[in-house]
Amino acid sequence: MAEKEKLNLYQKLLKIQEKIMWLKKDSDWDRYKYVSWSKVLEHIKPLMNEYWLILKQEIINIENTRQDYIIVGKNRRDKDGKEMKSEDKEKNEILSKVIMKFTRVDCETWDKDENLFGANGQNWWDKWVWSALTYWERYFLLKYFHIDTDEDDIDLLKKTEFTTAMFDKFKTEFKKYKDKYPTPDDMLKMLDAKYILPYQITRDIVKFYTDSK
Repeated sequence: MAEKEKLNLYQKLLKIQEKIMWLKKDSDWDRYKYVSWSKVLEHIKPLMNEYWLILKQEIINIENTRQDYIIVGKNRRDKDGKEMKSEDKEKNEILSKVIMKFTRVDCETWDKDENLFGANGQNWWDKWVWSALTYWERYFLLKYFHIDTDEDDIDLLKKTEFTTAMFDKFKTEFKKYKDKYPTPDDMLKMLDAKYILPYQITRDIVKFYTDSK
């Protein structure tokens, strides 16, 4: 059996970067589309586990400012058609300006890579920390690995994501594909031309081929 390739921390990070080129925006807020935190973790966490990497987070500095404003009441009509206006409401939130240190640690070699990253988060009093930290981690990972989320690439827009449900269907119909695509590499090449392949499903396809022998 061939000896497993020994990689240093930066070689492992490069491997992860090579495997995640683009993520489709899956969430929206007030007509603004973005890639969600859970979507980023869904693709990156399995790779970090595979290469024995962890991401340590430390808050270096926080500046909190209370934001007070008025939500103006809206005009509406009741069931009889009479015009009504809801009352103006006072609202306050916390604006947090945070400086974080992200440290990638290789649990095989104990090599480290430290990065400072800053972001703002604004939310209710009980959610401001979570808002800032999730915003941060999401954008740090996207920027660190140069993961594209733009929707200007025509070839990418033509593709849809190969979902778990599609993989389940593929397994039931495997016999009709087996002769034409005898190896997992053959199958993945065909699927990659048509679909966006999440990393976990790519691994599942390879495992399915192995188990089917």
